[in-house]
Amino acid sequence: MIIWVNGAFGAGKTDAAREMLDLIPASTLYEPEVVGTCLRQLLPEKRLQEVTEYQELPIWRRLVVETAAALLNEVGGVLVTPMTLLRQDHRDEIFGGLAARGIEVRHVLLEPGETILRERIAARRGHPRDEQADDTARRWALDRIADYQHALSWLALDAYVLPTAGLTARQSALAVAEAVGRGAGACGIVQTPEPRAETVAAGVLLFDDEDRVLLVDPTYKPGWEFPGGIVERGESPARAGHREVAEELGIELTRGLELLVVDWEPPQPPGHGGLRLIFDGGRLRAADIDRLLLPDAELRGWRFVTEDEAAGLLPSLRLDRLRWALRAREQGRALHLEAGHPAE
Repeated sequence: MIIWVNGAFGAGKTDAAREMLDLIPASTLYEPEVVGTCLRQLLPEKRLQEVTEYQELPIWRRLVVETAAALLNEVGGVLVTPMTLLRQDHRDEIFGGLAARGIEVRHVLLEPGETILRERIAARRGHPRDEQADDTARRWALDRIADYQHALSWLALDAYVLPTAGLTARQSALAVAEAVGRGAGACGIVQTPEPRAETVAAGVLLFDDEDRVLLVDPTYKPGWEFPGGIVERGESPARAGHREVAEELGIELTRGLELLVVDWEPPQPPGHGGLRLIFDGGRLRAADIDRLLLPDAELRGWRFVTEDEAAGLLPSLRLDRLRWALRAREQGRALHLEAGHPAE
């Protein structure tokens, strides 16, 4: 299990996490910041200059998951992980990766309030002989308070929120240990095993009366997606599309699915690639739309969007598939793609 101690810079996460080691049997401190420090030494300077912080690096998010899994395999027990996560897509990617490896996550947010945060940041000293470095660190932390306040809208729903104003690090640790002991902070993310080889996946495009397409927001990976999933052994792709729509949206499609796109996704480590099939599921009736029911552990939201609106929600490869699938629907014929573009 991992106890992920989240919070703004200056919330006292690391101090509380260290105190928790005395309170939780067989616990180990795991600081993903160390992974970022290593990447600063490993990656070319040009790559580092392309991002404002290491959390934006996909390799950091992958290594956070892989290192946690390896560390748990080595020492067992509980990992106490003090780390600020303010972007929901980063949380989806990391927690989804942990869930895929069967690792339970308890998400806890330390919330001292903005006034105390500012006081702590102003009093922060890390470099006894380098006041300029201290000033830079303080300005950086103060600038991130706005990001934290913006993130509270989803953090408060996702994590167990512990108000820590007036609490010492020890008291915060005691409160977290007690809350986790009674099951607080559990993340019910679907555990989708990591593929070990190429896969076949089926996605289904569903439309409303305005010809907008339905997208869903997974809890376990970044970016929006079409309803659908991996084709199981012995299952036809069309049948998988019917099954996934029923499981994800709570509705049974009565019509057959029309194939729009077959896309070969090349392997790109850590992914294995495979075939991605997109089907036309037709228009949903108003009554079906009114009774859409999402599984909380898998999907957090849905919406009908235009093609232009989809561009702001879908990752680039999924957007390419959508665009060509819509062209195929207009032309009345299926298209063969490779890596999201028509095969030559």
